Amino acid sequence: MHIGYARVSTAEQSLDLQLDALHQAGCEQIYSDCASGSKPNRPGLTAALSHLRPDDVLIIWKLDRLGRTVKSLVDFVGDLADRRIHFRSLTDGIDTSTPTGRFFFHIMASLAQMERELIVERTQAGLAAARQRGRPVGRKRRMTPSKVQSARQLLLSGVPPREVARNLGVSIPTLYRWIPASSR
Repeated sequence: MHIGYARVSTAEQSLDLQLDALHQAGCEQIYSDCASGSKPNRPGLTAALSHLRPDDVLIIWKLDRLGRTVKSLVDFVGDLADRRIHFRSLTDGIDTSTPTGRFFFHIMASLAQMERELIVERTQAGLAAARQRGRPVGRKRRMTPSKVQSARQLLLSGVPPREVARNLGVSIPTLYRWIPASSR
């Protein structure tokens, strides 16, 4: 039996391209997830794995849909091999039912990890360049200086922290992070 697995990282992304390719590859059942590749718990992948039997084939659209590190990919495919389950990646041309396919899998897994590391490296370089130029990086802060001042005044006047946090639109831990108990 051919079982397919598709994954996107965010809800804004579409599974359509992957699903079409998996249907064309002859997948009888297809499972999917909307989760980061670095997340270990993916219900769709778990369901796909539970339906695989010896001599079945797990088919994915591309290697990076399965995992991010060489170790995790090699371990994953090794576990499949231990269960006598084959693995195919459509766009990478990997088919572990042959010796050449198994060799090519290890090469492609290494390339997938290198690509991920390059993305992280470029992101870090971009953030460093933005910091050097004085641009703010990361999420916008929820607690502005005026909110901190208002929170201090409300707390000093006896308003409970829970109510202050609710009025400012922040969580209680955020309020305490900006105005520790020792400074009240």
